[in-house]
Amino acid sequence: MGCGRVGSLLAIELDGAGHDVVVVDQDPDSFRRLGTGFGGSTVTGVGFDRDTLLEAGVERTDAFVAVSSGDNSNIVAARVARENFGVGNVVARIYDPRRAEIYQRLGIPTVATVRWTADRVLRRLMPGGLHEDYRDPRGGVSLAELPVALAWIGQTYARLEQECGIKVGYITRVGEGQLTTASSVVQEGDIVHAMLASDDADRAAAAVAKPPEGH
Repeated sequence: MGCGRVGSLLAIELDGAGHDVVVVDQDPDSFRRLGTGFGGSTVTGVGFDRDTLLEAGVERTDAFVAVSSGDNSNIVAARVARENFGVGNVVARIYDPRRAEIYQRLGIPTVATVRWTADRVLRRLMPGGLHEDYRDPRGGVSLAELPVALAWIGQTYARLEQECGIKVGYITRVGEGQLTTASSVVQEGDIVHAMLASDDADRAAAAVAKPPEGH
């Protein structure tokens, strides 16, 4: 639902990947963004209206994404798709970060674009420190990017985990995500993404910012 810049891009990408895609929007002119090569279908109507969703084939769909320009429309449409039609994979874009957190706790997956954008800008403005990539809806567990002291270069990630009391989820090396093994060694430029208890984040960040014991 929603054929703006995000919705049209998602539809084109999914269509190109071989999926059957139906795009719903109130404005038929918005479908021009899909281009002449789009192989899916379009339905003009309100994205949370029962008849519109039935015309779009919601009863047969595997996933529903609501990316219109309105928070209320997106969350209502997502709830209708999930609760009324049993769509298992539903995502709603929410601009208001406070509302996004509420809906996450209600079990409705959301993408809070304002919060995400602000976090990314802050990372560029103020490098260093702990940055969360993800936090579970109840706030108990986080996936966080940790700045590791240069003295850890050449040491194994197994030692880093043991001494600092963290669990490395994955690393980014030369722009590519990689999983680590017991013998993986910290290299210059590695970005470490660790799974943490949210209330333990400050301690973990301080631990990895220190050199290894005996260094």
